[in-house]
Amino acid sequence: VIVELNEGNADIPVLLSDYHLNICPSNGDGTIDWQSGVGTGGYVLDEHEPGVRTLTKKFANYWNTGNEAFFDEVETLGINDPTARLAALSTGAVDAINNVPPKTASRLKNMMNVKTLISTGNKQVTLPMLCDAEPFTDPNVRNAIKHIVNRQEWLDKILYGYGQLGNDNPVGPANFFRASTDELPQREYDPEMAKSLLKKAGHDSLSIKFHAADTGFSGAVDAGSLMAESAKAAGIDIEVVREPNDGYWSNVWMQKPFSACYWSGRPTEDWIFSQIYLSTASWNDTHWNNTDFDTLLLQARSETDQAKRREMYVELQRIVHTDGGVCLPLFQSEIMGYRNAVHVPDVIANNWELDGHFCANRWWFA
Repeated sequence: VIVELNEGNADIPVLLSDYHLNICPSNGDGTIDWQSGVGTGGYVLDEHEPGVRTLTKKFANYWNTGNEAFFDEVETLGINDPTARLAALSTGAVDAINNVPPKTASRLKNMMNVKTLISTGNKQVTLPMLCDAEPFTDPNVRNAIKHIVNRQEWLDKILYGYGQLGNDNPVGPANFFRASTDELPQREYDPEMAKSLLKKAGHDSLSIKFHAADTGFSGAVDAGSLMAESAKAAGIDIEVVREPNDGYWSNVWMQKPFSACYWSGRPTEDWIFSQIYLSTASWNDTHWNNTDFDTLLLQARSETDQAKRREMYVELQRIVHTDGGVCLPLFQSEIMGYRNAVHVPDVIANNWELDGHFCANRWWFA
């Protein structure tokens, strides 16, 4: 197989592993039949009700000998309510669940025949500021906001310890070229620094609105209240606006100047930078435009020397950290639960939840 690219991309092997990229039958006219249900996985699609239920059954002639899909069939249920998911796991109605809210994760420890599964990867809590909307057009204002978030308090009270401190840089614990704290010192809660930055921007004080809903990230409204309190010492008044969950991603995210958001993160540095931080990216949720960043990102994408790539990606992280419109206070753990009857390997993937979405292939009944 030869893959021809319009430009160099050192990450192409990783890109080919993305779960969005499926191998499907051809229609014979240059298009693919993506609705056929025919693929290359260990299971065959039997029933599918979008948002409700999917049933897949083991494929007897799976090509990957030695790494067979171990279950006879897998039923995936859509249970949106967190309490209902926990109840289903507790009674044995389901064998595993994902997306356990941090504030209720302790309940897993009290359930009979249930184990807790934690992975901390690149899932991140973000507070995007629109760089083309006042007062966030000034990088001094953006950096002042980054200094009024008490990150440790958020980790303790919003995530209940399930995560890591963020440093206004989307390259996370699962990435290869993540900048060290020596290369990019951890930004701390510092209201005096925030005051100084506001003065540089010509402000003695500031009044802004923070738009949040739990769909932005779990606990977003409460996090906004904590930020509003910690911002007072810097002379910044923050009004927390609770938005409805319905329509949040179309009416608030990328629309309001300051809001709550989360990203699952991406396996490579170029991927997350190109999808969110490149000025021309369709999901550039801060409307940020930095020519130096754009130029260096394209150069790093085709560089194959690992040492040079690291230097480039650390510099890109530094540019986002100092000039970007994102305040990224936390990396959030994936909290999952499973029944004792299920065997989970000692080492699991942390790029996505449920063992990189490969639980059906990698887990088995004990």
